[in-house]
Amino acid sequence: MAGVKIVHIPYKGAGASVVDLLGGHVDLAFVSLSSVAPQLKANKLRALAITSAKRSALMPELPTFAEAGLKGYEVTGWYGVVTPVGTPREIINRLHADITRALALDEMIQMLGAFGLEPAAPNSPEEFSAFLQAEINKWAKVVKASGAKSD
Repeated sequence: MAGVKIVHIPYKGAGASVVDLLGGHVDLAFVSLSSVAPQLKANKLRALAITSAKRSALMPELPTFAEAGLKGYEVTGWYGVVTPVGTPREIINRLHADITRALALDEMIQMLGAFGLEPAAPNSPEEFSAFLQAEINKWAKVVKASGAKSD
């Protein structure tokens, strides 16, 4: 979106990329807050912007990419719960209710926050399904534009 040319270096995990960033072997990295929180707190790394559409409650001083000048940019990591096709609706409803209730607990919010994670506002199974489809469509366009090929 910004027309910036950056060489992609595939790492097997965030840890190795953070080590290389700290060692001066790479100039920047796109990593989760949880991957670099200790280094940010120790002033060993500097966060430039967050890739989500809104600021993080964990680092509210950190601007979004949109606020930093790249309008429309949004990349978020997320976790979700899926079930096999054909799972009875009553089981899906029960899982949804139990997970929603657990994610609203203060101790769960604090525990997730310690890992740099923020629970999203609850949504329905149908809304999550629509979100998944939108993510598939979004990233299919990105992969196609990049020219990436699977090995």
